[in-house]
Amino acid sequence: MKGEKKKVLIITYYWPPSGGAGVQRWLKFSKYLPEFDWEPVIFTPENPDFDLKDESLLRDINPSLEVLKFPIWEPYKIFKVLSGKRKLNQGQILEDQKSSVLKKLAIWLRGNLFVPDPKRFWIKPSVDYLMSILETNEIKHIITTGPPHSVHLIGRGLKLRNPALSWIADFRDPWTEWTILKRMLITKPIWNIHKRQEHEVLKMADVTLATSPTAVEEFKSLGARKVISITNGYDVGDYSVSDRTAHTETFKMSYVGMLSKERSPEVLWRLLDELCAEASFQERFRLNITGIISPIAKDQIENLPHLSPCTQFQDSVDHEEVFNLYANSDLLLLLQSREEGSFSQLPGKLFEYLGANRRILALGYEGSDIDKILTETKAGQLFEYDDSVGIKTFILSIIESRNETNSQNVGRFERKALTQDLAKLLDTL
Repeated sequence: MKGEKKKVLIITYYWPPSGGAGVQRWLKFSKYLPEFDWEPVIFTPENPDFDLKDESLLRDINPSLEVLKFPIWEPYKIFKVLSGKRKLNQGQILEDQKSSVLKKLAIWLRGNLFVPDPKRFWIKPSVDYLMSILETNEIKHIITTGPPHSVHLIGRGLKLRNPALSWIADFRDPWTEWTILKRMLITKPIWNIHKRQEHEVLKMADVTLATSPTAVEEFKSLGARKVISITNGYDVGDYSVSDRTAHTETFKMSYVGMLSKERSPEVLWRLLDELCAEASFQERFRLNITGIISPIAKDQIENLPHLSPCTQFQDSVDHEEVFNLYANSDLLLLLQSREEGSFSQLPGKLFEYLGANRRILALGYEGSDIDKILTETKAGQLFEYDDSVGIKTFILSIIESRNETNSQNVGRFERKALTQDLAKLLDTL
């Protein structure tokens, strides 16, 4: 019967009040799926261990959405004791240049004892619990999203017990090609386990869902049966007309997200420092960096005498506040990781920048998916990290024109349009 909603179980570790980029993708899909005759059911941990929280995201949950929560045990207290940190911000423990023996031990334990990740203890209990849920509610479609990739092993367990299930394995980041995983001192036998588990997931899933066109080819080369790309996007409901402020004499460049040592653009910082050496430029230029900031990257800026006084650092802010920050910016900075394996990654922040209708300066790989999207939409420009001449010319042209972007075809990245693509995919399974 037309209009009758079919149920789909979405298994995700990240769910509000978890903050950060990982939660956005399926929070938004679940928000709009009912409009396309699909009723999502969320399965998520009851007591997850994450430090980044954003209570404002709770307001974005569809009131009619069914959310199932199940207890999880995670060994993060061990890591925190060994690393000497109360908070374990993603990736930062791996870039500490003065790692103690205990920190190195914590990294080794994380990489070699907890395969594929510390959430592995959630796999079997979840499979046992969910089998009865699927049967009782006649749910025939499941979606798993990782990282953490142990979530995909829940999908594998369910598929083994009921081969008739339709399973979509969504990869927000790679598995064995993930740069963070490669830095965890993993031994060869453990690498082989990762590769075997990844291969099993890619072979057993009816569809592997990737977040970029290039990632599609990468997953195909790893043996995936069928790979489809649905990118991340932006939600028009997150942007308020009142957020858009009039331009002032001050020119603000903003970066939002994780600023790691590997992403930190020293050439750009030095270039801005040279420009700020001119009093008139320094007086009207401001650099805002918001998010998880590497101490190493922060020191790089604070050691520059002219740029440092123009720079403001702040911790991660609520999702709602982020859009006010975009609206009050003249230029948005996007940094593609320079680590191996990052060529195919499309950061979710790119799409929020597109929705904000502000010029984008991206640093990364020419010819990457980021470069192609910026070229197609005319929303900004990408330069190689060391292209100081091109970067300087672009920045000065934006300062001179002070105009908003005249971007094109950005609407295809709206969350609702992307959810319609997902619903069409589900309809075929």
